[in-house]
This record gives sequence, C-alpha cells and structure tokens, in this order.
Amino acid sequence: MELYLDSADLKEIEEAFKLGSIDGLTTTPTFMHRHGITNIDDTILKLSKMVPILQIEALGETAEEVVAEAKRLLALGLDKKKTVFKIPASLEAVRACKMLRDEDIMVNIHLVYNLQQAYMAAAAGATYICVLVGRMQDQGYDALQLVGECVEMVDHYGYDSKVMFSSVRNPEHIKNALHLGAHTCTIPWRIMKQMNENKFTEIGTQQFFAHTRQMTMKVREAIEDKNPTVGLDATVTEASIEMTASGMGAVSIVDDKGDLAGIFTDGDLRRHLNEDGENFLKKKMREFKLFQPISLDGEDTLNKAIEIFKEKQIDNIIAVSDRKPIGMLDIQDLIKLNVIE
Repeated sequence: MELYLDSADLKEIEEAFKLGSIDGLTTTPTFMHRHGITNIDDTILKLSKMVPILQIEALGETAEEVVAEAKRLLALGLDKKKTVFKIPASLEAVRACKMLRDEDIMVNIHLVYNLQQAYMAAAAGATYICVLVGRMQDQGYDALQLVGECVEMVDHYGYDSKVMFSSVRNPEHIKNALHLGAHTCTIPWRIMKQMNENKFTEIGTQQFFAHTRQMTMKVREAIEDKNPTVGLDATVTEASIEMTASGMGAVSIVDDKGDLAGIFTDGDLRRHLNEDGENFLKKKMREFKLFQPISLDGEDTLNKAIEIFKEKQIDNIIAVSDRKPIGMLDIQDLIKLNVIE
C-alpha cells in the first residue's frame, strides 16, 4: 500500500519526509488556508521540490476549465510525472479525467461517495480513486464498505486505478485500509507518528538498551565528574565539607601516594556523632581503623557494579585506576542511566 502524507504544514512535511519511505504528499487549498498560506502557486512549487509525488487540486466548473487549470499549474514548472491533479467527482470530472489521461497527466478523482462514481472514474482512467473515509463516516455513510467495494471492483476488472483511503482520523483507520486492501492511504502527520506507538514495544526497547549498557558500558563512563577525596590528615569536618560539596554520600580517603586507603560515608558521620558527640568532628581520617573499601576498576562493566550493589546492599562504589580513585559510582547513577530500577 502506498503511503502518502496529508498536510500543508511545511515544517511537518520536512520532518515527515525524513523517514524516507513516504511515497508522496496530498494537500488542499483548505489546508493551505488553515496554515495562513496566501500565495498558493509559490507554495505548490516549493512543495513539488520537497516530495516525490505531489497531489493538488485542479478546480473548474467545466472539464475544459479543469484541464486549463491543470496545464496552468504545470506551466509554473511542475513535472507531470510527479504531479497528480485532484478533481471532485462529477460528470465534468470524468470528462476532464479522460482528457488529461490522454495526455498522460495523472488524475485523482476524489470526494467519491458511491461505487458508481468510482466506476466512472476507473473507466475514465483515473490514476487514483479517493474515498474520504472520516468525512463520510461523520455524515453517516458506511465508508469502509465503499472502500472495500472500490478495491474489489478495480481488482476484479483489472483497472489501473488505485483506491486511495483518505480523511484518516485515527490509527484504527490505517488497520481498516490494510484489511480492505486499499492501494494507497494518505495520513496526517499526527496519526502517522502514532502508528509506531506501543507501550509494550517501548518497554521492550528500554530493556534492550538497559541490558546493552550493562554489558558494554564501563564504570568510568557512568561516573559523574565528581571525585570527592581527602587525605589521611583531613579532619572529619573537612571530609564532611568535601562530601557535601560533591553531593555524594561518601568521600574517598587516600594515602600519601594518592592510593585508595579507605572510605568515609554520611552513615559513618551520623553514627559517630551520635556516639561520640561534637569532639568527633576534630578527628583525623588516620585515627580511624581503615579497611580497604569496595572498589571497581574504571574499565569494569556496569554488570559487575550492579552485582556488587545487589550483593552488598551499598549506595556507593569507588572507581579506581591503578589503585587511585577516579570517581564514585552511586546507585542513583545507574537509575538515571535506566540500567536498573
């Protein structure tokens, strides 16, 4: 089924055709008026250079007037191999269609409301026969049945015409068009964007990204540009200030060589303040019994970090390179990266 965009909004036309798989554009004077366009001819020329196939109105009271309007528009610089002229169904439209098709100019007979109109359009060689489904349904017509009848008629008799499903109001209409075997469907951009929306697809995609990051992303890539560090002679007050300034819940303690010697956490601060009172704030890091903290090499993957977080039930892991701290990985970092919940 051919896919057309139904629009006159230049910005959304540019955005939509970046997909690279849209066959053409249908537009109307009503659309252009709605978007404040006053110079229709200039806009048509601009659109013709933006899209593979452009379908535009050729209006007239008589077949001769319709043909004259189509040729006037072509004379502006349109390529007849890339332009389709839309004509509302009528007896004069059938005459105009035959006249234009005899000159190999493409025609879309639209505003088709019954099978008889569709048959006359097909017999005249119309390139497209267009049923405005949404509009017809608003007026109480069984538009879906008509689309099905038109497709069956065209396919049964071997006409070259393509049945176009238009006036799309919701994603369900796209499913209708596919089920009915419509040859072409023209869709507003807001509906086209909804066609790929599905909550389960979104969840599955997020899981794939999360698992890929877990297996491939390095710890050094996940840590923020914060490496709160104090020496062995730093007091608890100094360590607390460094920890607070970094926004982290811990600070690395390093020896004179800059190697990791321990860790001081906000939990340690609260616990010792409760036990030892304010005098604790004057203590130096070297006065504590330091244990080698849990750390990860910056080249380790996030998988390893997640295993440690789950096993040890901790909030921070120090990232090191050659025993020297290069940053701190917080459990919140992994949540922000959507690799864990």
